[in-house]
Amino acid sequence: MKLQVLQAQLGEMESYIKHKTLQKPEVSKAPVGWHLAHNLKVINSIITGLEQSEPASYRKSFSWKKELVYLFGKIPRGKARAPKKVIPEENISEAELQEQISAAKLRINGITKLPENAFFEHPYFGHIKRDKTPKFLVIHTEHHLKIIREILEDKTK
Repeated sequence: MKLQVLQAQLGEMESYIKHKTLQKPEVSKAPVGWHLAHNLKVINSIITGLEQSEPASYRKSFSWKKELVYLFGKIPRGKARAPKKVIPEENISEAELQEQISAAKLRINGITKLPENAFFEHPYFGHIKRDKTPKFLVIHTEHHLKIIREILEDKTK
């Protein structure tokens, strides 16, 4: 179910590529394209993490922050900084964004085929298992889609 939501979110992201240069500093210092590229880097690096993880190394960890994010389905704005590995390059092209969306659409379907204890290492939440990953990806993607929608408010009418 969450993977279907994520597929729909990727479709919405695709529709925003043409607005990649738009900005609204009172909402975000970054333009639409940065949010798209960052979110795609997150999705693709998390899937890579799951694929490359050693399931026997999975360690359950507890984080109040993680529990609150999962419970409310929201990431608070301005409370965390993106790790360097998911900060996008400047001036990403529309073609590169399209390629990354296409790759993400294909790759997310493979998540359920991975071992049950496959996991990725979140910088604030610790290990997140395969079955909890789609929910995190939906929450994170929605966080950036909300920002993009606010940037585009009044500008695309």
